[in-house]
Amino acid sequence: MPFEVRKVEIKSVSDASGLAELIDDGVFAADEVVAVIGKTEGNGGVNDFTRILSDQAFRGVLLDKGTRSEEQVKQIPMAWSGGCDGVITPHATVFAQVGDDKGVDTDDKRLAVGIAMSEVLLPEDIGRPAMVEKVAEGVKRAMAEAGIVDVADVHYVQTKTPLLVQDTIADAHARGQTVYTEDTLFSMDISNGTTGLGIAYALGEIDRVPEPEEIGTNHDLYSSVASCSSGVELDRAQIVVVGNAPGARSRYRVGHSEMKDAIDQDGIWEAIRVSGLELPERPHHTDLADRLVNVFLKCEADPRGTLRGRRQLSLDDSDVHHHRQLKGAVGGVTAATIGDPAVFVSVAALHQGPLGGGPVAAITRAD
Repeated sequence: MPFEVRKVEIKSVSDASGLAELIDDGVFAADEVVAVIGKTEGNGGVNDFTRILSDQAFRGVLLDKGTRSEEQVKQIPMAWSGGCDGVITPHATVFAQVGDDKGVDTDDKRLAVGIAMSEVLLPEDIGRPAMVEKVAEGVKRAMAEAGIVDVADVHYVQTKTPLLVQDTIADAHARGQTVYTEDTLFSMDISNGTTGLGIAYALGEIDRVPEPEEIGTNHDLYSSVASCSSGVELDRAQIVVVGNAPGARSRYRVGHSEMKDAIDQDGIWEAIRVSGLELPERPHHTDLADRLVNVFLKCEADPRGTLRGRRQLSLDDSDVHHHRQLKGAVGGVTAATIGDPAVFVSVAALHQGPLGGGPVAAITRAD
């Protein structure tokens, strides 16, 4: 069955009216929604409650307008990335598997989505090979569900995983276990990075499970399609695999590339080209002709403290965390590139894309 993909603006901290309107307009039914990926307006940190508010609002609409049980709606992956620093607009991208009558006849591979939940991730798993293996197993199941056979057809893997908080750290200690770090904010980076390695291992981007001492330190190991977020609202990995599959009959395609650094607009354009959209040599956002649904990026302050040979200061700033600075900067670059501030830009890109850069995926309308 084909997939429908739509982007809706979040107009207030607990707004889900855009989702409700799409359902009311018959774009898709509430019971057809399979995943949501969005940006919320909080601080993006460990205690960012706006992720929970958006999660409750969107699940509430699906309960009110559909027939699935509360337990079934709870299983729908919703990856919320907090923090809309700079010009980023809060928004959500909704994926729905729609009726066959809404598909198109084509021999081309078209967008397909597969979802999975990993095994429970214990506090002591985070940042360690056990988490890599559990995530990899879930990615393979999601890929199979999407009907994607060739790993080269996977262009975007969005995950949401647990990070460490005081309660889970105490739980591990009570059971005689240790944790990777007791810095809860740093555990966000580590959770994301370890998940990125799990994705890379599942898709053959790396050929082995990294050694414990390589996790968080060996920057040559990374995934070019991973977009990993973490939070306090779950205890396992929610996995959404997006790729192009034969027979999917969707009206959309997805492509990916890499931003080599924080201002690499060419990486964004290349992802759009890979999705199948023809562009001039020097493209402008007006060339998109309303065919771009959204772009999804991960970014990170370059630990070398430079950008194209110029000195950078975000890692030395004691007033504003470098996560927020880079998110705002890359969000501005991305918004200017595609002409739309409703872009999915997420930080903590450890093991996701090259050092100082990050993966970028683009979903476009194929017809």
